Amino acid sequence: MSKVCIFFAEGYEEIEALTVVDLLRRSGIDIDMVSVTGNLTVTSSHGVAVRTDSLFEETDFSEVQMLVLPGGMPGTKNLEAHGPLMKLVDEFYEKGRYLAAICAAPSILGHKGMLKGKCACSFPEFESHLEGAQVSHSSVEVAGNVITARGMGCAIDFGLAIVTAFQGRDAADALARKIVYET
Repeated sequence: MSKVCIFFAEGYEEIEALTVVDLLRRSGIDIDMVSVTGNLTVTSSHGVAVRTDSLFEETDFSEVQMLVLPGGMPGTKNLEAHGPLMKLVDEFYEKGRYLAAICAAPSILGHKGMLKGKCACSFPEFESHLEGAQVSHSSVEVAGNVITARGMGCAIDFGLAIVTAFQGRDAADALARKIVYET
């Protein structure tokens, strides 16, 4: 079974995070909402408090195939400031495991040099942080094991790209039809 972890820091963008959680759970993909704050309840950039599934320091990442970084401010900066998460991101990249980031969060991958030579996208104000990437204005870019997306308005496309990575295009198209989303 596929296993994904999505990370919540204070100031995350709720639609970017929860859309991914919803779509993956509808698809039968195991996704854990992981707090990097030390508290299970984490508040979004718009004041929406969500109870996560686990705390970072109590989570076993050995069976996880993908890490997802939602955007939002100051959520993205708070994710990047979490040293153990950044070490985990480095390990996943080195092992060729999936990394996915949306909105401002692709800047984290850019700062780490993980986008060099790849097509990538982000929220327009963060495109300059996609160091070495071929910047795209598509809603989502898939470059090998790295998936990036532009922002909140692209959250469904981002979630469907993740479903495609694990279950194929037919499964993602079937889910899109089920939620009445036209691709």
